[in-house]
Amino acid sequence: MTDRTSVLIVGSGPTGLTLACDLARRGIAVRIIEKSPRFPRSSRAKGPNSRSLEVFADLGIVDAVLAAGSEPPVMRKYRDGRPIADARPYAGSKPTPGAPYDRACLIAQWQLEEILRDRLAEYGVRVELGTEMAELTQDDGTGVTATLADGGLIEASYLVGCDGGHSTTRKLLGIPFEGRTAESPPAAEQAAAEQAAAARAAAEQPMVCGDVELTGPDRAYWHQWFDEDGGVMLCPIPGTPTGWWFQAAIEKDADGRLVEPSLDSFQRLFDRHARMPGVQLRDATALSTYRVNARMADRFRVGRTFLAGDAAHVHPIAGGLGMNSGIQDAFNLGWKLALVLAGQAGDGLLDTYEEERLPVAAWTLDITSGLLTTVMEATRKPGGGLDAVITPETTTLGLGYRWSSLSRERDGRTVHDAPLRAGDRAPDAPTPVRLFEVFAGPHFTLLGLGADTADALRRVASAAGGTVRAHAVPEEAEEARRMYGTGTGAGAGGVGGSLVLIRPDNHVAVTARADDARGVLDYLRDL
Repeated sequence: MTDRTSVLIVGSGPTGLTLACDLARRGIAVRIIEKSPRFPRSSRAKGPNSRSLEVFADLGIVDAVLAAGSEPPVMRKYRDGRPIADARPYAGSKPTPGAPYDRACLIAQWQLEEILRDRLAEYGVRVELGTEMAELTQDDGTGVTATLADGGLIEASYLVGCDGGHSTTRKLLGIPFEGRTAESPPAAEQAAAEQAAAARAAAEQPMVCGDVELTGPDRAYWHQWFDEDGGVMLCPIPGTPTGWWFQAAIEKDADGRLVEPSLDSFQRLFDRHARMPGVQLRDATALSTYRVNARMADRFRVGRTFLAGDAAHVHPIAGGLGMNSGIQDAFNLGWKLALVLAGQAGDGLLDTYEEERLPVAAWTLDITSGLLTTVMEATRKPGGGLDAVITPETTTLGLGYRWSSLSRERDGRTVHDAPLRAGDRAPDAPTPVRLFEVFAGPHFTLLGLGADTADALRRVASAAGGTVRAHAVPEEAEEARRMYGTGTGAGAGGVGGSLVLIRPDNHVAVTARADDARGVLDYLRDL
């Protein structure tokens, strides 16, 4: 029997679930399959960063995520079992009108996935467990056919592999998964050398990870015991009374061989570094050995099939960008698939997914490799810890697509006269309605800054139908006008206003003069 859908998603982690939610809310027929027979209860990734929280705000689940999670706790660093330093990496940070989520949210991955699945179920879509793709064939004119392990068939207009670092989708497509940085930004050779050096150093010190239950350590802290011969990290899992993330430098036996992760090994490591007699670890689950794996596919699209998240790129864990880059892949791809499937854009729009996200993945490989080196050096010194890798870059609020073919400036903007350029992330602001509330949903948003944009707003909204929401930014909304700025001939000391078209994924598509409604409409027609 053959089933049919518009988009088939393979893999039900945060990347696949984010994409499924985005497509389903746009009225796109979507199925999401998962080869595992049950949903995992492991904690794995520690939570969404600032930009991913903005994605979840757009999807309508950010309040649930924040309620289930917690702020990152104080990092307490130890040497020889004694506390010697506390780090509060977000102590000087606070929300701003443009960035309401100034820090990551700590939440177990299984809890985040539950929230995403609940949201997806509201659209009538559920993850199909125990459903494994074994083969795929595709025809550029008709679609993709996935052959399941049980012999069933699913036909789809498009297929997206969100099936992790060992992606079956990627392997079936024959896409190389090289341990190098492709399409790197400037200074690629130096970055690649740093990446290789970090990988070699980390490979000599693999880690063991898992979830454990224990009582004793204060849950107000993320405990980090670092000694010259290794270390242990314990982070409290929000929403649990005694659950902890456990990470440690791997144990070696008398012959120097690596010891497989186990409760007994975890206990020995804890006793050696934490030096808290009588504290017993219990119920160690999701045990794994982590080795640095920095790889990226050289293509994110083959015909009607796409790769997203770990299926397309895997990074060192320093900075916590792995899951977040996948969530943001999904948010970039979702609106493009929806427009094409609705007949509102040509298939070429889908090429911009790789155009935009592949360089971002290369950047992520570079920065996480550098952060890995940073944290390894930091922990060798008393008082050093994971706070060394919490930087403005890891919020990913600064990532954009200025180089993209989808980014157009028609008002003469330059880096010198406008804080915001085409391709940049669109910030929030009170107008007095929050701009994020205006942006939320499957539409483009056209902002009018200045009274002389009223006619253009009406013309675009009328011609574009329901695909564009027009929003006039009032004169008194000074914060919004400051952040969105204006181009040549407008702004401080100038005259006139400007138009700013925001994409459905909340990046600036077009900046134009106040009277350039035709330029905005031409852009939309070009899609």
